[in-house]
Amino acid sequence: MQAFGRELSRKAAAPEPRIPKIGLALGGGFARGMAHIGVLKVFEEEGIPLRIVAGTSVGALIGAAYCSGLSIEELEKVAQSVRFTTFARWTVSRYGFASNDRMVSFLTRILKVKTFEELRIPLGVTATDFNTGEGVVFHSGSIIDPVRASCAYPGMFLPVNIRGRWLVDGMLSHPVPAGPLHEMGADRVVAVHLKGQWSKNGAPRHLFDVIGQSFAIAQDQMSHLWRGAADVIVEPDVAGFAYDDFKRAGELIRFGEVAMRQALPEVRKWLEIPAESPVVAKTRPAVVRPAPMPAD
Repeated sequence: MQAFGRELSRKAAAPEPRIPKIGLALGGGFARGMAHIGVLKVFEEEGIPLRIVAGTSVGALIGAAYCSGLSIEELEKVAQSVRFTTFARWTVSRYGFASNDRMVSFLTRILKVKTFEELRIPLGVTATDFNTGEGVVFHSGSIIDPVRASCAYPGMFLPVNIRGRWLVDGMLSHPVPAGPLHEMGADRVVAVHLKGQWSKNGAPRHLFDVIGQSFAIAQDQMSHLWRGAADVIVEPDVAGFAYDDFKRAGELIRFGEVAMRQALPEVRKWLEIPAESPVVAKTRPAVVRPAPMPAD
């Protein structure tokens, strides 16, 4: 009878709380993507486990570096030293003004591992099929060419050929890759959106500002495609930064950190969800738009 009673007690006991699989979607934004490092820094300092990451364009680059094993300190050092010419070179081609083939040596140098299968955190890298417009998400094989394809901004960089498919920037199909994270098994998604104009004063400086701002307008119009897949949307205040402000990496990292800290109360709620609760159920996503920070 005592053994029977103990068995009943075990069955009646409340289940252990289950931490949902938290996914982080890192959007595109060129140099503004350095703000992603500040977001990752907060996750680490607060001990919040990231189970899956997906990245588009610069988000794919930073996501690959972090998931391969780079520490936040290492990421900050890389960010402080990188410039446009670190991974790009001007070229003469009817398909674009620059090639990002230098990214091969750059990624080979900084990544701790070179294939998706070796990553310490699962990663999805988005790109767009130039011929069909279809979004492509890479999860296996070599990391380097998918990241190059994800960063192949149309008009600026040449398309990248992977297994016979010509691919361009993932921003055209997955501006912020929240949807792919659910497909990869995430229960909750934090989406980082780097909203801002390409030209700081409204007047374009050159052709790249015209192209960039045109795509930014189009992406705003299609934001409903990814916002519904996010539980929390973090929008660092990057409007005051130009797309090529690599020299201001420290400021961008700080702005990302500030925005993520303001989102922490919403994210912490997920860590208290009991196992029987439907962790995928949600209402409208919480959107965190921090107030502009004063200049130093």
